[in-house]
Amino acid sequence: MSSNRFTNYVRFRRSFSVVVWPPSDRGLVCRSLARKWTVTLFLGTCLLYCARMTTPVCAVSMAAAFHWSKIDSGLVLGGFFWGYCFTQILGGHASDKVGGERVLFISAASWALITAGTPVLAHLGPHTLALMTVARVLMGLLQGVFFPSLASLCSQRVVEAERGFLMSTMHSGSHLGTLLAGGMGSVMLDRYGWESMFYCTGLLAGLWAAEIRKINYTITLKNVSVMSEIQPSLSRKRWLHLFKKPPVWAMVFAHMCICSTSYTLLSWLPMFFKESFPHATPWVYNVVPWLMAIPSGLCGGFVSDFLITKGTKAKCFGAMGLSSMFILPLSGSVSFTSAVVFISAAVGFTTFTAGGVSVNVQDLTPSCAGALYGFMNMMGALMGLVLVSFSGYLIEVTLSWSVVFSLVTLVNVTGLGIFLVFGDAQRVDRQKDAQAGKSENI
Repeated sequence: MSSNRFTNYVRFRRSFSVVVWPPSDRGLVCRSLARKWTVTLFLGTCLLYCARMTTPVCAVSMAAAFHWSKIDSGLVLGGFFWGYCFTQILGGHASDKVGGERVLFISAASWALITAGTPVLAHLGPHTLALMTVARVLMGLLQGVFFPSLASLCSQRVVEAERGFLMSTMHSGSHLGTLLAGGMGSVMLDRYGWESMFYCTGLLAGLWAAEIRKINYTITLKNVSVMSEIQPSLSRKRWLHLFKKPPVWAMVFAHMCICSTSYTLLSWLPMFFKESFPHATPWVYNVVPWLMAIPSGLCGGFVSDFLITKGTKAKCFGAMGLSSMFILPLSGSVSFTSAVVFISAAVGFTTFTAGGVSVNVQDLTPSCAGALYGFMNMMGALMGLVLVSFSGYLIEVTLSWSVVFSLVTLVNVTGLGIFLVFGDAQRVDRQKDAQAGKSENI
């Protein structure tokens, strides 16, 4: 089949198949495989967040059972983020080299085992606090490779015009996972104890890892020449070349800002509502914002793909600019209903980042998207730790929540401003080669 006929066929099938995964032996798009991968990765992101949120949901019950103080609980909960920072680049690099599918399977099987084994570790001996902290660090280390692997997989297997929808779909799974962890946790804690939630989540994650293993992701020899164009080369010279590009640093800085503000909202919103509106129904502010984030994330993916010709900056404005417009009013006096509406809108617009900055790395550096996305996520996690801790300090000193929401807005707007000025979507990882080729032709 000629290249023109193949291109026309792909365009015809795009209305049904979102992802262009490895073709079959005849070089045609495998629609069933594309659909299966999309659903499987969505469920994987959902289970990833279920496992991640299991300890925070069970923290109160575990603290009562093992006589933990607030400092002890904070040590256990914070252990995840310390581990999460250190495998981002490694996971992305490994995915670029051997394929994101393999890394996802190894990672999922490992953190599923740790999740299911957490109750066993907790009852091993008198050093429960140390064992739980180590378990959370290991959980962070193993889950840290997930999104870099997803970015690498997307850059290698998905056409440019459809990456926004796929990434938004995956990130919507994270919100569904947060909802399931809270809803399922409330029921299982009351009826079966905190251990049951770890067993159930670990089992489901293990089944998902087995499903990943079963899916055929073999690339035919016919496509080796295509894949060779995006094989990574992590030489020092090449990385220095990338880091000299203003669009790369603008993208990294914007990602750091959006991650840190998201972590801050996720960490402090429950306490904000509990202290500001003590008589409000808890499930409303714990469920509604994240429930709204799921359809918002999917819509953001469609908008992202529709605006592909308008550039990445329009997508980033939706994620950071519009969300800041709804966060800022929380700095003043608002009613409970208004606070829920503003937070729901802010969280909803924040999901647009999946089709903006998160996709921008695949536009700029498709040859090493996984490794660079890992670096971005690592910096985002580190800045998130700083901003979450600093927000707690501000609340303790000022006894006011307005300063926290003002700080979040400031960080968001600063990241957006830098990205609007210096951001771009033109590929930069092979610019020198392209220029050299032009010189030779001349």
